[in-house]
Amino acid sequence: MDQLFVNADAATLSPIGLFLQADWVVKFVMLGLLLASIWTWTIIIGFGFRLRRNVAQSDAFERDFWTAQDIDRFHDKRGNENVPTARVLDAGLKEWRRSTNAKKVDAEGVRSRLATLMASASAAEIDALSGRLNVLATIGSVAPFVGLFGTVWGIMRSFTSIAAEQNSSLAVVAPGIAEALFATAIGLFAAIPAVIAYNRFSHGLNRLEARLLRFADKFHATLSRELDAEA
Repeated sequence: MDQLFVNADAATLSPIGLFLQADWVVKFVMLGLLLASIWTWTIIIGFGFRLRRNVAQSDAFERDFWTAQDIDRFHDKRGNENVPTARVLDAGLKEWRRSTNAKKVDAEGVRSRLATLMASASAAEIDALSGRLNVLATIGSVAPFVGLFGTVWGIMRSFTSIAAEQNSSLAVVAPGIAEALFATAIGLFAAIPAVIAYNRFSHGLNRLEARLLRFADKFHATLSRELDAEA
């Protein structure tokens, strides 16, 4: 008989049991946090593959570019590739062609426009990649407080049970406190991966942006030498 009682308590305090016996408000909090956790991991997996692929493709593109003998031919062949470095190259070379086709070439103006356009293209690439990072930041900052709300509500329910039954024994308060703490645990389960992933991905995007800006600077220097040679 005692064994059956222990097993029943263990089932009641299991994660599924805690959810089933929870108040509808706490259930809503738990479901919301669980969906946020699933969303977080979906973004982490998808964004991780996407960032890694863009870095690898940019590395390969840049390596091939600097070994190419003819920049115009290389651009005509590979300038439309879906690679961040390719779009930076495309922005710079198109502006170069527009500016140098004029009857009178303003060298300093060309240099200024090239630098501005390639820096803008680099920033646009990072903006396009970082679109979902704000979701991770939001979940990482909000989920613990949502879990805390569920905790507070569950503890209030426990005190209500004590007042209703006029009994402060552990059997009365344990389920409500357990479900309250479980809501906090789910909140942390959603928030911790989101915060870690946000920091790691932000670092990766910063490195990619620095790489694109270095490529833009080197290409700008190459075109600047061409201007000096034509002067």
